[in-house]
Amino acid sequence: MPLSPPLLGSVSASEAVDTTCYNVKVVEGKGGGVREVAATEIAAKVAELCINACTVLPPDVVAALEAARGREESALGREVLSRLLENARLAAAEGIPMCQDTGLAVVFVELGDDVRIAGGSLREAITEGVRQGYEKGYLRKSVVCSPLDRRNTGDNTPPVIHTELVSGDRLRITVAAKGAGSENMSRLKMMAPADGIEAIVRFVTETVERAAASACPPVIVGVGLGGSFEQCALIAKKALLRPLDDSNPDAAAAELENTLLEAVNATGIGPMGVGGRVTALAVKVETAPCHIASMPVAVNLQCHAARHAEHVWR
Repeated sequence: MPLSPPLLGSVSASEAVDTTCYNVKVVEGKGGGVREVAATEIAAKVAELCINACTVLPPDVVAALEAARGREESALGREVLSRLLENARLAAAEGIPMCQDTGLAVVFVELGDDVRIAGGSLREAITEGVRQGYEKGYLRKSVVCSPLDRRNTGDNTPPVIHTELVSGDRLRITVAAKGAGSENMSRLKMMAPADGIEAIVRFVTETVERAAASACPPVIVGVGLGGSFEQCALIAKKALLRPLDDSNPDAAAAELENTLLEAVNATGIGPMGVGGRVTALAVKVETAPCHIASMPVAVNLQCHAARHAEHVWR
């Protein structure tokens, strides 16, 4: 689907100054600076992100796997972790997917209110980028038309796009290639507030135990607490994008992350389900305000191939 060339549109400008980041212009209008980003440039960058996400494991994940190998007591578990690290090295060196399941493209967008997309819509640009990336990168196309019409769309579109409006003139796009193995093992439960922390820990741990080897451990566990039914699931998935070596800035949430990680690793599932100490590399908890009568809990699992890549237009 071709995209039209970038246009200045109706913004009144005394001058437009090119920045160093792609085909971006900052247009001076009555309300101050407006950043203009060409739809064609967004498509090109999204294509690149799709390929990078599927072929290059983020450094924090590589470091976590190396640390896990150092503390894993099972000889077979250590061998599995060594194979996973070798697989990641070869994928990056050869520019080939680290897993045969190159996932559904889930795209997170932070769109500044001083950003204007020129020459096409943001959704069209992202969709075109996914189409190009999965074709150029020889990535497996895994999207079907609908749950009832199982014909493959042929280009891994449409992607799932989550857009958040933020202040300023920044545009941030993060592409996560979400495979079905771990995604299918995810769960959501509408708990009662009176159930308490113990019930949350039990639900998260049971989810990982039910998944066992199907989610390709060591996993990364994203946990959403609060919000509404749909918001809870979304923040659980967004939690997976956090660096593995960070902690939630809220002390209570950070303590829960540590408690959950200990509980999950105590299951003994181990790398790829062969047994051992390392079932999860990290547990990330995100919270949102919720109704006084609600306690939604969502668990979104991510396999060891934590595939995501982002770009920020500044």
